[in-house]
This record gives sequence, structure tokens and C-alpha cells, in this order.
Amino acid sequence: MTWTSAFGRTCGWLLDRIVHGLALTRISPNVLTFIGLIINIAAAFLFGHAYAANADRMFLYAGLVIIGAGIFDMVDGRVARRNNQVTVFGAFFDSVIDRYSDVVLFFGLLVYYGRINRFRYVVLVAFVMVTSLMVSYTRARAEALIGQCKVGFMERPERIVLVILGALFNKWGVMAPVLWVLAVLSTITVIHRITYTYQNTKHLPPLAPSK
Repeated sequence: MTWTSAFGRTCGWLLDRIVHGLALTRISPNVLTFIGLIINIAAAFLFGHAYAANADRMFLYAGLVIIGAGIFDMVDGRVARRNNQVTVFGAFFDSVIDRYSDVVLFFGLLVYYGRINRFRYVVLVAFVMVTSLMVSYTRARAEALIGQCKVGFMERPERIVLVILGALFNKWGVMAPVLWVLAVLSTITVIHRITYTYQNTKHLPPLAPSK
């Protein structure tokens, strides 16, 4: 067994123990989803209250907090399945809260760059915020028409991992290139989904006009 597989097995076992413990409490999966949002708001608060002298420390704290929020993001669905609490509304609620969690993190970064007068990065973060939402929206809208649209690389887990890396290693200036990577790859993902949907809707009859 390699050390990577051993690490993966250990993390899987730990996650299963967390899910098991939460399932025993009979806590609603929707509550877990909402707790994840609250934790992400705390991370955004840390981003927004950073300034030049303490930015590295505040970003490090924010990255660790986002990891904590990610745990709730990973366990809510598993707890729902463990306790047979899977509902259509739960899936909807999880998706909506995920969008809020995305926006609030970038909003915190937007406040930070605004406070230190880095206008170029204010614009960049705002652009990343929009493209991140569009990645999710294009998939949701496409799947309402063609059933499935999972093409493209920059899904939410990849975005969160990149933000975490940027926050944890901001001491070495990692957040700035992370934002550029997010901007470029998210845009490519949106374009990919648009073209994919176009190719898969060409043979469909036109939609009836709404009354």
C-alpha cells in the first residue's frame, strides 16, 4: 500500500466516523448545509478584515476556516442518505446555499482588495464571482433542456480547492495567480457548456412561445 492510498483510506475512515456521529444526532442535513454557509461567512469576514500588515495571517486563518466549511459540505448529503432524509427540496437547498457560499468568499476578497486600493484585483474578483455563478447556471439551465451537462473542468470543488490554496499560501503571493486561473478556466468552462448545449439542442424542436 502506498502512502497516498493509506492517506486516502484514513481520510475516508475519518469522514465516515464524522458522518456516523452526525447521523446519530438525527440533525437535519439542511441544518448542516446552512452551518457550512455560516462558516464560509466567517472566512469571508477574515478576508475582508485583512490589511497589508496582517494579510498573510488572516488569509491563513480564512483558508483553515474554509476547510472546516468544506467538511460540512461533504457530510450533509452523506448524512441525508444515512438517515434516509434525502428530499428534492434538500437537493435544491444545497445548491442554493452553495451559490451563496461561493459569492460570500469572493465578496470577502473583493472587500480586501478594495481596502488596500488594488482596483485591478477588485475587478478581477468581481469577474471571478460572476463566472463562478455562470458555471453553475449554465449547467442547471442546460440540464433543464438536455438532461445532463457535466462538461468543463472548473466545478465548485475545484474552485474551492484553489481558493483554499491561495489563502493558505498567500504569504508567497499565491492568491493573485489563483484568481487569474479561476477567471480563465471558469470562462472556458462556461464557453464549453454553451457550445455543448448548442450542439445537443440543434435537433430539438423550438420551444413553444410563453403566453
